[in-house]
Amino acid sequence: MRQLVGRIQERGILEAALKSNRPELIVVYGRRRIGKTFLIDKVYEKEIKFRFSGIHNASLKEQLANFHLVLSDKNLKFKEPKSWIEAFHHLGKYFDTLKSKKKKVLFIDEFPWLDSRRSNFLSAFDNFWNNYASKRDDMVVIVCGSAASYMIQNIIKNKGGLHNRLTESIQLAEFNLNETEQLLKQNKVKFSRYDILQIYMAMGGIPHYLDKINSGESVPQALDRLCFMKNGFLRTEFENVFASLFDFYENHESIVRSLASVRKGLTRNEISAKTGIPSGGGLTKALMELEDSGFIENYLPYQGVKDSIYRLSDEYSMFYIKYIEKTKPSQGGLWMVMQGKQSYKIWSGYSFETICIKHVEQIKEGLKIAGINSTHGSWIEKGDGKGAQIDMLIDRDDNVINLCEMKFYNTEFTLNKKYANEIANKSNKFVESTKTKKSVFVTFITTYGLVSNQYSKQYVQNELTMDNLFIKL
Repeated sequence: MRQLVGRIQERGILEAALKSNRPELIVVYGRRRIGKTFLIDKVYEKEIKFRFSGIHNASLKEQLANFHLVLSDKNLKFKEPKSWIEAFHHLGKYFDTLKSKKKKVLFIDEFPWLDSRRSNFLSAFDNFWNNYASKRDDMVVIVCGSAASYMIQNIIKNKGGLHNRLTESIQLAEFNLNETEQLLKQNKVKFSRYDILQIYMAMGGIPHYLDKINSGESVPQALDRLCFMKNGFLRTEFENVFASLFDFYENHESIVRSLASVRKGLTRNEISAKTGIPSGGGLTKALMELEDSGFIENYLPYQGVKDSIYRLSDEYSMFYIKYIEKTKPSQGGLWMVMQGKQSYKIWSGYSFETICIKHVEQIKEGLKIAGINSTHGSWIEKGDGKGAQIDMLIDRDDNVINLCEMKFYNTEFTLNKKYANEIANKSNKFVESTKTKKSVFVTFITTYGLVSNQYSKQYVQNELTMDNLFIKL
Protein backbone atom coordinates (compact mmCIF):
# COMPACT_ATOMS: atom_id res chain seq x y z
CA MET A 1 0.00 0.00 0.00
CA ARG A 2 1.32 3.43 -0.96
CA GLN A 3 2.37 5.58 1.95
CA LEU A 4 1.99 9.33 2.26
CA VAL A 5 5.23 11.12 1.40
CA GLY A 6 5.99 14.50 2.95
CA ARG A 7 3.01 16.78 3.70
CA ILE A 8 4.02 16.91 7.39
CA GLN A 9 2.48 20.32 8.12
CA GLU A 10 -0.67 19.60 6.11
CA ARG A 11 -1.12 16.23 7.78
CA GLY A 12 -0.80 17.91 11.17
CA ILE A 13 -3.59 20.38 10.36
CA LEU A 14 -5.95 17.61 9.26
CA GLU A 15 -5.19 15.39 12.24
CA ALA A 16 -5.67 18.28 14.68
CA ALA A 17 -9.18 18.83 13.28
CA LEU A 18 -10.15 15.32 14.42
CA LYS A 19 -9.09 16.13 17.98
CA SER A 20 -10.74 19.55 18.30
CA ASN A 21 -13.93 20.14 20.27
CA ARG A 22 -15.54 22.31 17.62
CA PRO A 23 -16.96 21.91 14.09
CA GLU A 24 -14.28 22.30 11.41
CA LEU A 25 -14.53 23.75 7.91
CA ILE A 26 -11.32 23.16 5.98
CA VAL A 27 -10.44 24.10 2.40
CA VAL A 28 -7.70 22.31 0.47
CA TYR A 29 -6.65 23.65 -2.92
CA GLY A 30 -3.84 23.21 -5.42
CA ARG A 31 -3.35 22.40 -9.08
CA ARG A 32 -4.41 19.16 -10.78
CA ARG A 33 -2.36 16.03 -10.06
CA ILE A 34 -0.81 17.53 -6.91
CA GLY A 35 -2.22 14.89 -4.53
CA LYS A 36 -5.06 16.67 -2.74
CA THR A 37 -7.49 13.75 -2.78
CA PHE A 38 -4.74 11.25 -1.89
CA LEU A 39 -3.75 13.34 1.15
CA ILE A 40 -7.32 13.57 2.44
CA ASP A 41 -8.01 9.89 1.79
CA LYS A 42 -4.88 8.83 3.66
CA VAL A 43 -5.42 11.02 6.72
CA TYR A 44 -9.20 10.60 6.94
CA GLU A 45 -9.40 7.03 5.66
CA LYS A 46 -11.57 5.81 8.56
CA GLU A 47 -13.40 9.04 9.35
CA ILE A 48 -14.95 9.94 5.96
CA LYS A 49 -18.65 9.20 6.32
CA PHE A 50 -19.77 10.81 3.08
CA ARG A 51 -17.90 11.97 0.00
CA PHE A 52 -18.92 13.17 -3.40
CA SER A 53 -17.19 14.96 -6.20
CA GLY A 54 -18.10 17.49 -8.82
CA ILE A 55 -18.10 16.43 -12.47
CA HIS A 56 -16.34 18.71 -14.95
CA ASN A 57 -18.79 20.56 -17.23
CA ALA A 58 -21.76 18.51 -16.03
CA SER A 59 -25.24 20.05 -15.86
CA LEU A 60 -27.04 20.76 -12.58
CA LYS A 61 -29.29 17.77 -13.20
CA GLU A 62 -26.30 15.48 -13.73
CA GLN A 63 -24.52 16.73 -10.60
CA LEU A 64 -27.64 16.22 -8.47
CA ALA A 65 -28.16 12.74 -9.95
CA ASN A 66 -24.58 11.83 -9.07
CA PHE A 67 -25.08 13.12 -5.51
CA HIS A 68 -28.28 11.08 -5.20
CA LEU A 69 -26.54 7.89 -6.38
CA VAL A 70 -23.80 8.30 -3.77
CA LEU A 71 -26.37 8.93 -1.03
CA SER A 72 -28.41 5.93 -2.18
CA ASP A 73 -25.37 3.71 -1.59
CA LYS A 74 -25.83 4.44 2.12
CA ASN A 75 -29.05 2.36 2.05
CA LEU A 76 -31.19 5.40 2.68
CA LYS A 77 -34.28 6.10 0.62
CA PHE A 78 -34.45 9.72 -0.42
CA LYS A 79 -36.12 11.15 -3.48
CA GLU A 80 -33.72 12.51 -6.08
CA PRO A 81 -33.25 16.19 -5.12
CA LYS A 82 -34.31 18.93 -7.48
CA SER A 83 -32.02 21.56 -5.92
CA TRP A 84 -28.88 21.76 -3.80
CA ILE A 85 -30.92 23.08 -0.87
CA GLU A 86 -32.89 19.83 -0.94
CA ALA A 87 -29.73 17.75 -1.49
CA PHE A 88 -28.00 19.21 1.56
CA HIS A 89 -31.17 18.73 3.60
CA HIS A 90 -31.00 15.00 2.73
CA LEU A 91 -27.31 15.01 3.66
CA GLY A 92 -28.10 16.42 7.08
CA LYS A 93 -30.71 13.71 7.62
CA TYR A 94 -28.10 11.09 6.75
CA PHE A 95 -25.59 12.49 9.27
CA ASP A 96 -28.37 12.45 11.89
CA THR A 97 -28.43 8.65 11.60
CA LEU A 98 -24.75 8.35 12.60
CA LYS A 99 -24.71 7.77 16.35
CA SER A 100 -20.96 7.60 17.04
CA LYS A 101 -19.57 10.48 19.11
CA LYS A 102 -16.31 10.49 17.14
CA LYS A 103 -15.57 13.14 14.52
CA LYS A 104 -17.30 12.52 11.20
CA VAL A 105 -15.84 13.83 7.96
CA LEU A 106 -17.83 15.14 5.01
CA PHE A 107 -15.54 15.40 1.96
CA ILE A 108 -16.63 17.41 -1.10
CA ASP A 109 -14.10 17.07 -3.92
CA GLU A 110 -13.79 19.31 -7.01
CA PHE A 111 -16.01 21.84 -5.27
CA PRO A 112 -15.77 24.53 -8.02
CA TRP A 113 -17.22 22.15 -10.64
CA LEU A 114 -20.40 21.85 -8.57
CA ASP A 115 -20.94 25.61 -8.52
CA SER A 116 -22.08 26.04 -12.12
CA ARG A 117 -24.10 29.04 -13.29
CA ARG A 118 -27.59 29.22 -11.80
CA SER A 119 -26.99 26.07 -9.75
CA ASN A 120 -27.09 28.03 -6.45
CA PHE A 121 -24.69 25.44 -5.08
CA LEU A 122 -22.54 27.89 -3.09
CA SER A 123 -25.50 29.51 -1.34
CA ALA A 124 -26.94 26.06 -0.53
CA PHE A 125 -23.60 24.96 0.93
CA ASP A 126 -23.42 28.22 2.89
CA ASN A 127 -26.87 27.45 4.33
CA PHE A 128 -25.90 23.85 5.14
CA TRP A 129 -22.78 24.94 7.01
CA ASN A 130 -24.36 27.80 8.96
CA ASN A 131 -27.61 26.07 9.87
CA TYR A 132 -26.51 22.48 10.30
CA ALA A 133 -22.81 21.50 10.23
CA SER A 134 -21.59 24.44 12.33
CA LYS A 135 -23.99 23.37 15.07
CA ARG A 136 -22.33 19.94 15.38
CA ASP A 137 -19.05 19.67 17.28
CA ASP A 138 -18.49 16.22 15.77
CA MET A 139 -18.25 17.34 12.13
CA VAL A 140 -15.32 18.09 9.87
CA VAL A 141 -16.36 19.45 6.50
CA ILE A 142 -13.51 19.47 4.01
CA VAL A 143 -13.88 21.04 0.57
CA CYS A 144 -11.28 20.53 -2.12
CA GLY A 145 -10.65 21.99 -5.55
CA SER A 146 -8.04 22.44 -8.25
CA ALA A 147 -9.21 25.89 -9.35
CA ALA A 148 -7.20 27.85 -6.80
CA SER A 149 -8.62 31.25 -7.72
CA TYR A 150 -12.19 30.00 -7.19
CA MET A 151 -11.34 28.50 -3.80
CA ILE A 152 -9.64 31.70 -2.65
CA GLN A 153 -12.25 34.17 -3.89
CA ASN A 154 -15.42 32.19 -3.11
CA ILE A 155 -14.51 30.40 0.10
CA ILE A 156 -11.38 31.77 1.75
CA LYS A 157 -12.27 35.41 0.99
CA ASN A 158 -16.03 34.87 0.92
CA LYS A 159 -17.94 38.03 1.84
CA GLY A 160 -21.29 36.30 2.33
CA GLY A 161 -22.46 33.63 4.75
CA LEU A 162 -19.08 31.87 4.80
CA HIS A 163 -17.20 35.01 5.83
CA ASN A 164 -14.82 34.12 8.68
CA ARG A 165 -16.35 30.64 8.95
CA LEU A 166 -13.29 28.80 7.66
CA THR A 167 -11.21 27.15 10.38
CA GLU A 168 -8.22 26.08 8.24
CA SER A 169 -6.97 26.42 4.66
CA ILE A 170 -4.29 24.32 3.02
CA GLN A 171 -2.60 25.21 -0.25
CA LEU A 172 -0.96 22.04 -1.49
CA ALA A 173 2.27 22.74 -3.37
CA GLU A 174 4.34 20.47 -5.57
CA PHE A 175 7.00 18.28 -3.96
CA ASN A 176 10.41 19.76 -3.36
CA LEU A 177 13.52 17.78 -4.33
CA ASN A 178 13.72 15.97 -0.99
CA GLU A 179 10.09 14.83 -1.22
CA THR A 180 10.58 13.88 -4.87
CA GLU A 181 13.53 11.71 -3.86
CA GLN A 182 11.42 10.06 -1.13
CA LEU A 183 8.57 9.30 -3.56
CA LEU A 184 10.88 7.79 -6.17
CA LYS A 185 12.55 5.61 -3.54
CA GLN A 186 9.13 4.43 -2.34
CA ASN A 187 8.33 3.51 -5.96
CA LYS A 188 11.66 1.62 -6.19
CA VAL A 189 13.03 4.04 -8.80
CA LYS A 190 16.79 4.19 -8.26
CA PHE A 191 18.00 7.55 -9.57
CA SER A 192 21.06 9.55 -8.59
CA ARG A 193 20.43 13.12 -7.48
CA TYR A 194 21.72 14.36 -10.83
CA ASP A 195 19.08 12.12 -12.49
CA ILE A 196 16.39 13.43 -10.15
CA LEU A 197 17.29 16.99 -11.10
CA GLN A 198 16.87 16.11 -14.78
CA ILE A 199 13.47 14.54 -14.11
CA TYR A 200 12.45 17.56 -12.00
CA MET A 201 13.39 19.87 -14.89
CA ALA A 202 10.93 18.02 -17.13
CA MET A 203 7.94 17.46 -14.84
CA GLY A 204 8.59 19.35 -11.60
CA GLY A 205 7.48 17.89 -8.28
CA ILE A 206 3.98 16.85 -9.40
CA PRO A 207 3.36 13.51 -7.62
CA HIS A 208 1.05 12.08 -10.29
CA TYR A 209 3.65 12.67 -13.00
CA LEU A 210 6.45 11.19 -10.88
CA ASP A 211 4.33 8.10 -10.20
CA LYS A 212 4.38 7.38 -13.94
CA ILE A 213 8.13 6.59 -13.90
CA ASN A 214 8.79 2.86 -13.92
CA SER A 215 11.32 1.09 -11.76
CA GLY A 216 14.33 0.05 -13.88
CA GLU A 217 14.01 2.90 -16.39
CA SER A 218 16.80 5.40 -17.01
CA VAL A 219 15.97 9.10 -17.26
CA PRO A 220 16.10 9.08 -21.10
CA GLN A 221 13.92 5.96 -21.22
CA ALA A 222 11.32 7.48 -18.88
CA LEU A 223 11.20 10.79 -20.75
CA ASP A 224 11.03 9.07 -24.15
CA ARG A 225 8.09 6.93 -23.03
CA LEU A 226 6.15 9.65 -21.21
CA CYS A 227 6.91 12.64 -23.43
CA PHE A 228 7.94 11.60 -26.92
CA MET A 229 6.20 8.34 -27.80
CA LYS A 230 2.75 8.38 -29.43
CA ASN A 231 0.64 7.64 -26.36
CA GLY A 232 2.94 9.22 -23.80
CA PHE A 233 1.00 10.53 -20.81
CA LEU A 234 2.72 13.92 -20.81
CA ARG A 235 2.22 14.46 -24.56
CA THR A 236 -1.43 15.45 -24.06
CA GLU A 237 -1.46 16.65 -20.46
CA PHE A 238 -0.71 20.28 -21.35
CA GLU A 239 -3.92 20.57 -23.38
CA ASN A 240 -5.99 19.65 -20.33
CA VAL A 241 -4.20 21.56 -17.58
CA PHE A 242 -5.41 25.10 -18.24
CA ALA A 243 -8.83 24.22 -19.67
CA SER A 244 -9.72 22.31 -16.49
CA LEU A 245 -8.52 25.02 -14.12
CA PHE A 246 -9.50 28.38 -15.59
CA ASP A 247 -12.42 30.04 -17.31
CA PHE A 248 -11.25 31.77 -20.51
CA TYR A 249 -8.04 29.80 -20.20
CA GLU A 250 -6.66 31.11 -23.50
CA ASN A 251 -5.25 34.14 -21.66
CA HIS A 252 -3.54 31.93 -19.10
CA GLU A 253 -1.96 29.75 -21.75
CA SER A 254 -0.85 32.82 -23.71
CA ILE A 255 0.88 34.24 -20.62
CA VAL A 256 2.62 30.93 -19.92
CA ARG A 257 3.82 30.73 -23.52
CA SER A 258 5.14 34.29 -23.44
CA LEU A 259 7.09 33.58 -20.24
CA ALA A 260 8.43 30.33 -21.71
CA SER A 261 9.89 32.27 -24.63
CA VAL A 262 12.27 34.34 -22.48
CA ARG A 263 14.94 33.25 -20.07
CA LYS A 264 14.87 35.94 -17.42
CA GLY A 265 11.17 36.66 -16.94
CA LEU A 266 8.95 39.59 -17.92
CA THR A 267 7.37 42.60 -16.24
CA ARG A 268 3.60 43.02 -16.32
CA ASN A 269 3.83 45.59 -19.13
CA GLU A 270 6.10 43.31 -21.14
CA ILE A 271 3.62 40.44 -20.73
CA SER A 272 0.81 42.70 -21.94
CA ALA A 273 2.83 43.76 -24.99
CA LYS A 274 3.90 40.20 -25.82
CA THR A 275 0.44 38.60 -25.44
CA GLY A 276 -1.76 41.44 -26.61
CA ILE A 277 -3.81 41.20 -23.39
CA PRO A 278 -4.74 44.75 -22.30
CA SER A 279 -3.09 45.83 -19.06
CA GLY A 280 -6.30 45.91 -17.06
CA GLY A 281 -8.45 43.72 -14.87
CA GLY A 282 -8.36 40.74 -17.22
CA LEU A 283 -4.56 40.57 -17.13
CA THR A 284 -4.51 41.10 -13.36
CA LYS A 285 -6.98 38.25 -12.85
CA ALA A 286 -5.11 35.84 -15.11
CA LEU A 287 -1.73 36.62 -13.50
CA MET A 288 -3.19 36.21 -10.02
CA GLU A 289 -4.83 32.90 -10.93
CA LEU A 290 -1.62 31.53 -12.47
CA GLU A 291 0.35 32.60 -9.41
CA ASP A 292 -2.21 31.11 -6.99
CA SER A 293 -2.04 27.83 -8.91
CA GLY A 294 1.77 27.67 -8.84
CA PHE A 295 2.47 28.13 -12.56
CA ILE A 296 4.25 31.47 -12.30
CA GLU A 297 6.07 33.41 -9.61
CA ASN A 298 6.04 37.16 -9.07
CA TYR A 299 9.64 37.81 -8.19
CA LEU A 300 10.31 41.12 -6.46
CA PRO A 301 13.39 43.09 -7.45
CA TYR A 302 16.03 44.12 -4.93
CA GLN A 303 15.07 47.34 -3.08
CA GLY A 304 11.47 47.81 -4.09
CA VAL A 305 8.39 46.41 -5.82
CA LYS A 306 8.40 48.43 -9.04
CA ASP A 307 8.68 46.38 -12.23
CA SER A 308 8.51 43.06 -10.44
CA ILE A 309 9.47 40.14 -12.66
CA TYR A 310 7.13 37.27 -13.50
CA ARG A 311 8.88 33.98 -14.15
CA LEU A 312 7.44 30.72 -15.38
CA SER A 313 7.98 28.37 -12.44
CA ASP A 314 6.15 25.29 -13.77
CA GLU A 315 8.79 22.93 -15.11
CA TYR A 316 6.38 20.77 -17.08
CA SER A 317 4.99 23.76 -19.02
CA MET A 318 8.52 24.90 -19.83
CA PHE A 319 9.51 21.41 -20.99
CA TYR A 320 6.35 20.89 -23.02
CA ILE A 321 6.66 24.19 -24.90
CA LYS A 322 10.41 23.84 -25.45
CA TYR A 323 10.52 20.17 -26.50
CA ILE A 324 7.37 18.04 -26.47
CA GLU A 325 5.04 20.04 -28.70
CA LYS A 326 7.79 20.64 -31.27
CA THR A 327 8.51 16.96 -31.88
CA LYS A 328 6.61 14.26 -33.68
CA PRO A 329 6.00 10.99 -31.79
CA SER A 330 9.06 8.75 -31.90
CA GLN A 331 9.86 5.11 -31.23
CA GLY A 332 12.48 5.94 -28.62
CA GLY A 333 15.99 7.31 -28.35
CA LEU A 334 14.93 10.89 -29.06
CA TRP A 335 15.85 12.41 -25.71
CA MET A 336 19.44 11.15 -25.88
CA VAL A 337 19.85 13.04 -29.16
CA MET A 338 18.29 16.23 -27.76
CA GLN A 339 20.51 16.14 -24.67
CA GLY A 340 23.59 16.42 -26.84
CA LYS A 341 22.57 19.72 -28.39
CA GLN A 342 23.71 23.17 -27.28
CA SER A 343 20.09 24.28 -26.87
CA TYR A 344 19.71 21.67 -24.10
CA LYS A 345 22.66 23.11 -22.19
CA ILE A 346 21.10 26.58 -22.33
CA TRP A 347 17.65 25.30 -21.35
CA SER A 348 18.94 23.09 -18.51
CA GLY A 349 20.94 26.02 -17.12
CA TYR A 350 17.81 28.16 -16.94
CA SER A 351 15.77 25.32 -15.48
CA PHE A 352 18.39 24.76 -12.79
CA GLU A 353 18.19 28.44 -11.87
CA THR A 354 14.40 28.12 -11.49
CA ILE A 355 14.81 25.07 -9.26
CA CYS A 356 17.38 26.87 -7.09
CA ILE A 357 15.06 29.85 -6.66
CA LYS A 358 12.29 27.48 -5.55
CA HIS A 359 14.68 25.93 -3.02
CA VAL A 360 15.99 29.15 -1.53
CA GLU A 361 15.16 27.99 2.01
CA GLN A 362 17.34 24.91 1.48
CA ILE A 363 20.09 27.18 0.17
CA LYS A 364 19.85 29.31 3.32
CA GLU A 365 20.11 26.15 5.39
CA GLY A 366 23.17 25.10 3.40
CA LEU A 367 24.77 28.49 4.01
CA LYS A 368 23.92 28.10 7.72
CA ILE A 369 21.97 31.35 7.71
CA ALA A 370 18.46 29.90 8.24
CA GLY A 371 18.31 31.56 11.66
CA ILE A 372 19.24 34.98 10.27
CA ASN A 373 16.44 37.18 8.98
CA SER A 374 16.84 37.68 5.24
CA THR A 375 14.98 38.47 2.04
CA HIS A 376 15.70 37.26 -1.47
CA GLY A 377 15.06 38.82 -4.84
CA SER A 378 16.57 39.67 -8.21
CA TRP A 379 18.50 42.66 -9.52
CA ILE A 380 18.68 44.15 -13.01
CA GLU A 381 20.83 47.05 -14.20
CA LYS A 382 19.82 48.29 -17.65
CA GLY A 383 22.08 51.33 -18.02
CA ASP A 384 24.69 52.28 -20.67
CA GLY A 385 23.97 49.32 -22.94
CA LYS A 386 25.98 46.96 -20.74
CA GLY A 387 23.31 45.74 -18.40
CA ALA A 388 23.85 43.26 -15.62
CA GLN A 389 21.45 40.84 -13.98
CA ILE A 390 21.55 38.78 -10.80
CA ASP A 391 18.81 36.15 -10.80
CA MET A 392 18.96 35.54 -7.07
CA LEU A 393 20.47 37.43 -4.19
CA ILE A 394 19.97 36.96 -0.47
CA ASP A 395 20.00 40.16 1.58
CA ARG A 396 20.80 39.30 5.20
CA ASP A 397 20.42 41.19 8.46
CA ASP A 398 23.99 40.28 9.47
CA ASN A 399 25.38 42.82 6.98
CA VAL A 400 25.96 40.38 4.11
CA ILE A 401 24.43 39.98 0.64
CA ASN A 402 24.90 36.68 -1.21
CA LEU A 403 25.04 37.06 -5.00
CA CYS A 404 24.12 33.60 -6.29
CA GLU A 405 25.54 32.07 -9.46
CA MET A 406 23.78 28.81 -10.41
CA LYS A 407 25.38 26.33 -12.82
CA PHE A 408 24.08 22.96 -14.02
CA TYR A 409 26.96 20.82 -15.25
CA ASN A 410 27.60 17.09 -15.56
CA THR A 411 30.89 17.29 -13.67
CA GLU A 412 32.75 19.79 -11.48
CA PHE A 413 32.45 23.32 -12.84
CA THR A 414 35.65 25.19 -13.75
CA LEU A 415 35.66 28.93 -13.17
CA ASN A 416 37.93 30.46 -15.83
CA LYS A 417 39.46 33.91 -16.10
CA LYS A 418 36.78 35.30 -18.45
CA TYR A 419 33.86 34.20 -16.27
CA ALA A 420 35.65 35.34 -13.11
CA ASN A 421 36.04 38.83 -14.58
CA GLU A 422 32.33 38.88 -15.52
CA ILE A 423 31.41 38.03 -11.94
CA ALA A 424 33.74 40.68 -10.55
CA ASN A 425 32.27 43.30 -12.90
CA LYS A 426 28.71 42.27 -12.02
CA SER A 427 29.48 42.46 -8.31
CA ASN A 428 31.12 45.87 -8.66
CA LYS A 429 28.23 47.21 -10.72
CA PHE A 430 25.77 45.94 -8.11
CA VAL A 431 27.62 47.71 -5.27
CA GLU A 432 27.95 50.90 -7.31
CA SER A 433 24.30 50.93 -8.40
CA THR A 434 22.70 50.00 -5.08
CA LYS A 435 25.22 51.89 -2.93
CA THR A 436 25.10 49.05 -0.45
CA LYS A 437 27.44 49.16 2.52
CA LYS A 438 27.07 45.45 3.16
CA SER A 439 29.67 42.80 2.38
CA VAL A 440 28.94 41.07 -0.93
CA PHE A 441 29.64 37.33 -1.05
CA VAL A 442 29.72 35.58 -4.42
CA THR A 443 27.97 32.24 -3.90
CA PHE A 444 28.13 29.36 -6.37
CA ILE A 445 25.45 26.64 -6.47
CA THR A 446 26.48 23.82 -8.80
CA THR A 447 25.73 20.15 -9.32
CA TYR A 448 29.11 18.65 -8.38
CA GLY A 449 31.01 21.64 -6.98
CA LEU A 450 33.76 23.92 -8.27
CA VAL A 451 37.21 22.91 -9.41
CA SER A 452 39.59 24.53 -6.94
CA ASN A 453 41.79 27.00 -8.83
CA GLN A 454 43.10 30.54 -8.47
CA TYR A 455 39.83 32.07 -9.69
CA SER A 456 37.52 30.11 -7.41
CA LYS A 457 39.78 30.93 -4.46
CA GLN A 458 39.92 34.64 -5.32
CA TYR A 459 36.34 35.37 -6.36
CA VAL A 460 34.04 32.85 -4.60
CA GLN A 461 33.15 33.17 -0.91
CA ASN A 462 30.53 30.39 -0.62
CA GLU A 463 29.99 27.16 -2.50
CA LEU A 464 27.04 24.75 -2.41
CA THR A 465 26.23 21.66 -4.46
CA MET A 466 22.99 20.00 -5.56
CA ASP A 467 23.05 17.95 -2.35
CA ASN A 468 22.17 21.13 -0.46
CA LEU A 469 18.99 21.47 -2.54
CA PHE A 470 17.87 18.07 -1.23
CA ILE A 471 18.06 19.13 2.42
CA LYS A 472 15.01 18.13 4.47
CA LEU A 473 13.69 21.22 6.24
